Amino acid sequence: MNLKKTWDFKNGISDIYVKGECQCNMLEVACVKLAPGESASFDEQDKEYAVIILGGTADVVGDGFEFKGVGKRATVFDGNASAVYIPRNKKFTLTGVTEVTIAVGKSPAKKDFEPKLVQPEDGIVKVMGKPGWTRTANFIVDERVDANLIYVGECWVEGGNWASFPPHKHDEDNMPTEGFLEEIYYFEYDKPTGFGIQKVYTADRSIDETYTVENGDWVEIPRGYHPCHVAPGYRNYYLWIMAGENRGFFMTSDPDHAWLNK
Repeated sequence: MNLKKTWDFKNGISDIYVKGECQCNMLEVACVKLAPGESASFDEQDKEYAVIILGGTADVVGDGFEFKGVGKRATVFDGNASAVYIPRNKKFTLTGVTEVTIAVGKSPAKKDFEPKLVQPEDGIVKVMGKPGWTRTANFIVDERVDANLIYVGECWVEGGNWASFPPHKHDEDNMPTEGFLEEIYYFEYDKPTGFGIQKVYTADRSIDETYTVENGDWVEIPRGYHPCHVAPGYRNYYLWIMAGENRGFFMTSDPDHAWLNK
């Protein structure tokens, strides 16, 4: 089982995770890189989208909506993301205003909602964890955005720290304690040589994967615990895209490490 994929940063649309070719059933991911004036279009039935501007600025124009000049940061380390939620059955086009990099999450959709622009100032920022596993999280497409399944945020982690720690999971429907949500992580680092470690494992070790993650890497988390670590001296950014009927942080910790929450 290989849960890791790598984006090559080529111009145009790069499909990273496609249903039927990955372990997740409720999540697909594509990456987009555009030069100024270059465009890329999406038109898939019964899917909702979260379009997250990683760096640069783009116009996001579709059936019945038009958001011009989306994106206020040059890189993922220059502030909060701008994003657009796009409901099902809406063809749309992304056009570069500057050179721009974009992550596009897709989920199945049965209900219709309104397109919504999420500006950087709309994000809810929280410092989470304790010394040794501290991260700054920004909630982007969360409960404030009406959607079917998709739920999106981002984190920044300082060198030497763990994140998503103590290890937690959200792969059982046992609300309100835990909800079933698939998840995919995307990684960048503040230096080209930056790297980290991502683990994905289940209690019975039917999944037990450990990956070195670098700039442009993705790791899908269909189920299981999924802690990650950043090498000392480097700053890490990771985008998290989740999908599930219970949108939110409904999770439980690995019992072996839950004592760290006390």
